[in-house]
Amino acid sequence: MTVEQVRWKEGFPKIGIRPTIDGRRKGVRESLEDQTMAMAESVARLLTEQLRYPNGQPVECVIADSCIGGVAESAACATKFARAGVGVSITVTPCWCYGTETMDMDPSIPKAVWGFNGTERPGAVYLAAVLAGYAQKGLPAFGIYGGEVQDAGDTTIPEDVKEKLLRFAKAGIATAIMRGSSYLSMGSVSMGIAGSMVSDSFFQEYLGMRTEYIDMTEFVRRMEEGIYDSAEFEKALAWVEENCKEGADNNPESIQKTREQKDQDWETVVKMTLIARDLMVGNPRLAELGYGEEALGHNAIVSGFQGQRQWTDHFPNGDFLEAILNSSFDWNGIRAPYLVATENDSLNGAVMLMGYLLTNTAQIFADVRTYWSAESVERVTGHKLDGLAENGMLHLINSGPATLDGTGEQQENGKPVMKPFWNITEEEADRCLQATSWRPASVEYFRGGGYSSDYLTRGGMPMTMSRINLVKGIGPVLQIAEGYSVELPEHVHDVLDKRTDPTWPTTWFAPVLNGEGAFRSVYDVMDNWGANHGSISYGHIGADLITLASILRIPVNMHNVPDEKLFRPRAWGLFGTKDAEAADYRACQNFGPIYK
Repeated sequence: MTVEQVRWKEGFPKIGIRPTIDGRRKGVRESLEDQTMAMAESVARLLTEQLRYPNGQPVECVIADSCIGGVAESAACATKFARAGVGVSITVTPCWCYGTETMDMDPSIPKAVWGFNGTERPGAVYLAAVLAGYAQKGLPAFGIYGGEVQDAGDTTIPEDVKEKLLRFAKAGIATAIMRGSSYLSMGSVSMGIAGSMVSDSFFQEYLGMRTEYIDMTEFVRRMEEGIYDSAEFEKALAWVEENCKEGADNNPESIQKTREQKDQDWETVVKMTLIARDLMVGNPRLAELGYGEEALGHNAIVSGFQGQRQWTDHFPNGDFLEAILNSSFDWNGIRAPYLVATENDSLNGAVMLMGYLLTNTAQIFADVRTYWSAESVERVTGHKLDGLAENGMLHLINSGPATLDGTGEQQENGKPVMKPFWNITEEEADRCLQATSWRPASVEYFRGGGYSSDYLTRGGMPMTMSRINLVKGIGPVLQIAEGYSVELPEHVHDVLDKRTDPTWPTTWFAPVLNGEGAFRSVYDVMDNWGANHGSISYGHIGADLITLASILRIPVNMHNVPDEKLFRPRAWGLFGTKDAEAADYRACQNFGPIYK
């Protein structure tokens, strides 16, 4: 078996659909059975058709064996769901039901209720009653109610209901997939970065994840003792020689490495990549080589590589390792990315994971490095910014870990995009590789050498930048900025890029401004960003992130998502309806972490 074949060996959580019904027999229940079950089946069909797991397979749904009219049937449904591996529940009904008798009582499962908007039976009355019960019991649930009245025989799902069902289901599945997985800390704290101080309590209580740790000497041990698949190493090295073009060496000639030393660095960084992947998910080939313990891996859905400085002062840096694993392809072909946070910034790793599970696309890791005003750009380059960048832009750049998908060389309808791996063609993967050069690492930063990926993201892509920060006394908070990648004239990019380290990948990012709070100007976005790093997802996914954050009880301190797209548990409105941001903080503090 290969690494990819065993990577998702434990499978994925399913979505449970709970058709609830008025339990009164001799006419009432009997008249509603078909309609109620049809609602459940239509929801299951929608989710299976529209949503996929990280391995590309359709999301699986489990429907209760019967409609749920009371406690006995609720218990039977809960038993079935537990045995089937259900991690998310959606209750549907066209009618009045007995609220606390038919509700889902599992506190760790995200839950939503769709109450049919019809006049024949009071589905909306049940929805209001059961959501009140959930709030009273401290089990926040999402309420879904269509904006238009439907006829009793209408089996379609209105568009506004579809949008909420899909948004909740994506966030719920993301929550359930994280639970029980691990963050693997490869090394410790990098250069005093607070996000590198991995918080066990955050990962355990808010995400339901373990934290695993290895010392970076484990890389040395595995390299020196040959604890990796040597056949795959030879295959990977040949692929690198053919596909990873080496760029110009910016180091002074007197300290540049020899050709022999550079070739040795290539061998080392390829081995490091294999070892990091094996540490995360295991590799059955290692068991065949006599390393049964190492073959198991750490069940890590995301990891972080410390690198600086203890490693990079002596060994080649981790830029190649991070860039290739974060990409959707390597020497084994097109596959799902392995998430690796540079400098072991576990908080950025966590939000990379959230963005990945919501989109199934690779994530860009970057420094939020510089705010360039239109005036500054014109002063330095003579060029007047216009279009998406007319109000200024942010220079997102960091050494190495940015996914090669971030080049924008994948396309849809002639426009640059980032795709789930199952939609990426071999030609698109090759274009991403050809758009990237591998520059010998700056000895100023990396005394041990190595290679940094260098590319420029194509402009015009909708993107969402996000970040989790920990605040003493509050806990985690999430910030979000939707915007677009920007394309600059070549000479303008060159001038600006050379003012920092030009051997690293660049994304020029223009956040969408709305004239409010942190989004009055691009400067305000930069000024309010809570840390030195951010994770960038393809697409405007801020609304999905907000829904996911509310499930996890993580308040959002900054976002530019339109109010009409906000979707949180109904109980959030009980903490105030005038100021949604303040109500979010109060609700998250009141209910506390989902797994505490």
